[in-house]
Formats: sequence, structure tokens, C-alpha cells
Amino acid sequence: MKKLIILLLVFTVFTAIFINCAKQVQVIPRKVLFGNPDKASLKISPDGEHIAFLAPVAGVLNVWVAPSEEPKAAKPVTADTVRGIRIYFWAYTGKHVIYLQDKGGDENWMVHIVDIQTNKDVNLTPFEEILDAKGDPILLPNGKKMRPRAQIQHVSHKFPEEILIGLNNRDPQYFDLYHLNILTGDLKLIQENTEFFGYQIDDDYNIRFAMKMTADGGNEIFIPDDAGGWKSFTKISMEDLMTTGPIAFDKTGQILYWIDSRGRNTAALTAMNLNTGETKVLAEDPRADIEDIMMHPTEKTIQAAATNFKRVEWKILDKSIEEDIKYLRSVVDGDLNVTSRTLDDNTWTVAYVTDDGPVRYYLYNRKQKKANFLFTNRKDLEKLKLAKMYPVVIESRDELKLVSYLSLPVWTDPDHDAKPDSPLPMVLFVHGGPWARDSWGYHSYHQWLSNRGYAVLSVNYRGSTGFGKNFIN
Repeated sequence: MKKLIILLLVFTVFTAIFINCAKQVQVIPRKVLFGNPDKASLKISPDGEHIAFLAPVAGVLNVWVAPSEEPKAAKPVTADTVRGIRIYFWAYTGKHVIYLQDKGGDENWMVHIVDIQTNKDVNLTPFEEILDAKGDPILLPNGKKMRPRAQIQHVSHKFPEEILIGLNNRDPQYFDLYHLNILTGDLKLIQENTEFFGYQIDDDYNIRFAMKMTADGGNEIFIPDDAGGWKSFTKISMEDLMTTGPIAFDKTGQILYWIDSRGRNTAALTAMNLNTGETKVLAEDPRADIEDIMMHPTEKTIQAAATNFKRVEWKILDKSIEEDIKYLRSVVDGDLNVTSRTLDDNTWTVAYVTDDGPVRYYLYNRKQKKANFLFTNRKDLEKLKLAKMYPVVIESRDELKLVSYLSLPVWTDPDHDAKPDSPLPMVLFVHGGPWARDSWGYHSYHQWLSNRGYAVLSVNYRGSTGFGKNFIN
């Protein structure tokens, strides 16, 4: 039986490749479909003078910087040779890039800063061990020292030379909060943590809320009690844990924005007045949770909110950006994402996700209402004939709406009606998780399999995120 199954699989694969050849469709090499991006994660400096992006140096992703007016003059400012850099952002000085890096994939992140003029790279959290109460290093089961991890807690434009970070170098379970001067490296402890998994901090670097898991799997949120301790502010039940939490403050610090599913199924965007306790809904969608927001860089008003049922949809909340979004929607037929903005809000970087091609990056001038194309994330994909990804909703036997995505070999669907001209073998491609979802856009596995003659279907099965708490739970 085992040999028969193997023979059938081999026969199916060779049949699919034969169909490809018969249709004279190019078999795309896997290294093209699965390779690392040429460029990614475009961001503009707060003063608008420079852009930065990730690109390989000798095959390893590093941060590159260029003058905004000369994107082709980009040069690498980091020199990682092992794992590659994935997480970076501009410091509000406009002259430095901050990035996180670990050692060999252990995810014990360290905070680095790079001067873009000199390329001087400084590890601001170079801690190598966590000590126990006796002052001895805590050891892992393999005998190696447990290394601490740093995490970015908050970054404010009001303090260009300072950021707040969390460090677990005192206790591996909890992250203490520190002021970190990015130019001098000085660390100042501001909150020793013995119980909380997270904090909510405003742009004046005041610790406003602390969050703690409850015994029944929920989240209790605390506020300072003005006596050096904490008092309960509100509780979030286990059912709402995955879909509810505070996300940001407005400029005054008196309006707290939430993603909130309490009293509803899908998570809405709400604004709570901390003086009066009044809460109002800013955006909601009965089909899907609020997934993303656009916030003014200094006023801290939320200008748009996005949901993702079948594809990303932006709801405009601030008329001042209505014309910008209308124009940007006309530039590329794809899902748009504003990836960064200057402090004066005159220049945006924009990424467009497409299903049959690479991500396209643009620099958008708001005064001129003009988006200038910079590059794609995968140049080798630009001229290939790739499969479309069709959003389809499948109703389950108990009437759940399962948002799914179907890709077909390009030669079987010339009219793009999401129906092949003859029956096809199909691969059901199941996403990982546990808390994740499939989304519309370029998908390496969909392209690989459809290029070899298969239909490919990805289903957001129950437990997938983004479709409300009932669907998750």
C-alpha cells in the first residue's frame, strides 16, 4: 500500500509538470518563488531627509539608507553577517536607526543603534546573563547561561534621544522598565516589575496602565494608586482576551483608544474619555475585527481604521486624508498600507500588496498628491505570469462563514472567473498558528503549486484570528 501511494504521488507530480509543458507555461524555479526579498520594510525618517529599507548584503538582510531625493544612492549602514535584520525603525533624531537583533535565532533581542553618517553600531543592551538571588547565572537545561531579552516599550517624538525599553535581566519572567538614552547608552530604572505582562505608556513617558493575567485566563488592567501601588481599573474576560486591549493615547493623554470586543462579537475601534468614562465606537465591521489604524504622527488622532474580511478595507475617520487615500487607491490595484510618515505629515511611504506580483513601494508627496514608485520587494517576480488569488467564502455545515483563498494554474482560468476550464487536482494548504489567519496577497506556496498544475485552497478554519471572538473561541 505504501509503495502504491508513493507511485500515485509521483505520477500526479509528473502529470502536473507534463500539463505545464504541454501548455507551454514557464516552470518557475522554487528559489525565485521562495527567495529572500531584494528590498523590504520601507520607512522615511521623521524629518523626511532620508529613507531606509532592508536589503541583502552578501545574502544577509541589512538596513540601507539613502537621501529621500536620491533613492538609488542607498548604502548599507549595518553589517550583520549571520541571521539578518528584520526589526528596525528610525530614531526621532533623524540621524540614527535603531534595530533589534539576537544571537543565532534565540530571540533574546538586543537593542542596537547606528549613526547613519558614520555607520557606528552600538549594542545598547549587551547583557549576557541573568543572575539569581545569590548572584549566580541562571542556566538552561543544556548548561548554557540564560540570556536576557530587551523589548521596545515606547518611543515618543517628544524625547528624540530617549526610548523606553523592557529588560528581564533581573527576573526572566518579568520585564522591568528603563529609560534608555540612545546617544549615551545610559539606562535608568523607572519601574521594577514583579507581576505584570505589559504596560500602557503615554507620549510623556508616564506609565498609565499595567496588565496582569487572571487565574481564569483573562486580563486585569490596573492604574497607579498614587501611593506607589496599583488599583484595579477594569477586567477583560477570557472570551475577549484575544480581541480586546488598549492600543494608544491621543495627544492630550486623556483619550484612550481600544480595540474592543466586549459586548459584541467582532473587535471595534473605540475611544474612552478617561475623565468622564464615556466610550464611543469609532469604527466597526460585523464581519471582521479592526486590524490596523492610521494615526496622525503628532496629533495622535486616529484617521483611518482597517478591517480584513476577504481583503483589507480602510474606513476614513478624518476627512483631511480622504483625498490622499482616494488618490492612493487609484495608483495600484492592491491592498495599500502606509508604512511611515514624516512628523510634518507631508511625506508618506506606501506599500501595495498584490496577489500576482511583488509588493510595490512608493514615496508619496501629499502637497503634490503624487506617488513616486521606488522599487518592488522581489524584482525576479516582476515579469512573471503568476496566478491570481480569489477570495471565496465557504459556508460550513453549522453556518460559519469560512473566508478562503483559491489559486488556479493561469492556463486553466484565462477569463479569471475563479473556475478552471477542466477538473484539477487540488492541494488544501493549511495555515499554522494557533492564532493566525490566511490573507489575500502573494503566497509562495500558492504560486509554486499552481505553477505545477494544482488548484490551491487555503481556508480560515475556526480558531483563525480576525473574524471575531466567537470564531476564535
